[in-house]
Amino acid sequence: MDRSSRQPGDVSADVPGDRFAGETRGESAVRALWWGSAGLVLAVPGTSVLVAGAGDGLRLSLAVALVLVQVLALRWQVCAPVLVLAVNAATGLAVWALLPAVSLTGALLAAQVTLCVLSATGPRRTSVWALAAMCLPAPLAFGAGGGPTGVTVYLLAVVLAWTAGQWRRAQRARTEAELRRAVVEERARIAREVHDVVAHTLSVMVIQAGAADDVFARRPDQARQALRAIETGARSALGELRLLLRAFGPGDVGDEADVGDGSAGERRRPGPSLARLDELADTVRATGMTVQVHREGVLDGLPATVDLAAYRIVQEALTNTLRHAVGADEVSVRVTADGECVEVTVVDNGRTPQGSSASAGAGRGLVGMRERVRLVGGSLRAGPPAGGGFEVAARLPVEGGS
Repeated sequence: MDRSSRQPGDVSADVPGDRFAGETRGESAVRALWWGSAGLVLAVPGTSVLVAGAGDGLRLSLAVALVLVQVLALRWQVCAPVLVLAVNAATGLAVWALLPAVSLTGALLAAQVTLCVLSATGPRRTSVWALAAMCLPAPLAFGAGGGPTGVTVYLLAVVLAWTAGQWRRAQRARTEAELRRAVVEERARIAREVHDVVAHTLSVMVIQAGAADDVFARRPDQARQALRAIETGARSALGELRLLLRAFGPGDVGDEADVGDGSAGERRRPGPSLARLDELADTVRATGMTVQVHREGVLDGLPATVDLAAYRIVQEALTNTLRHAVGADEVSVRVTADGECVEVTVVDNGRTPQGSSASAGAGRGLVGMRERVRLVGGSLRAGPPAGGGFEVAARLPVEGGS
């Protein structure tokens, strides 16, 4: 997971500044809608009124005033679409009554635009009732000499306006669903990261604390060494958690000076990757466990998702060894890269208790490993090998993380 990137569903979308930006974009969209619909009404019904009323000054003046009322009413069609629809329908019918030469479809164009907005933003039941109400004047088009063609054109225009609003509603709902899904997936990734960091670090700290307590009186130097290992592990975990929490937005995590002793080198410590595999192994070695690390192939330049997934799989496998492998005193880690995939194998010599979640493959750690492997299109095998102990073997295709 790239901690410096922002996903569409990041929680930082709730930052007040981002919320203000969202409100500003919404106001700009409302203004753009008003200008667009106002221009359409002025261009179509406005022109028709000027042509049809050219010989009658009084009727022309009244009709132009009504068209201007429609244009002004469109300014509030987003916040009060039902009221604006009623105003535009009434004024449109008045324009048609004053100048019958103007088609009913043209006279009610502003109402059709508002119907589209109501269909896109208002409750579906309300928009359906509005659609039915807009269909009621259809016989007027027939009686005015338009005949079946006039009625058909009017009804098609009304239905098309309502359908366009429904399409916009569906599009917005689909976008919101994708955003919610992105938020859920991002939260799941963050949960896996937090679990990996906390579970491994606490497992090592518990073992080190127990060792320090056992030798505190007899071998104080060894106890101090264990305590220093606890401090180092805690600082490292706190630094990783701080990087994770940055996904919630700048300023939510506090000052960098809170991490470690404030040295620039520690503050700029790189994130988890296979390049820090030896550091990970050292934290387990500090508990008395023998850890053998073998690398084959070129591990530099791997996609970030594959690099992180491989590191976390090794970390979780070592954590499971510390927590669940009874009598284990040795664990082997092998990482192999051949340009097409990365293979990770972690094998210990312990005994897994009967009924343990690790042996059943139902523990949260194994679930997290399987999910990481799935995200990059790889495969995972976890279970006791033929020679005893417990083995975790993962195959991660390089192309899957590109």
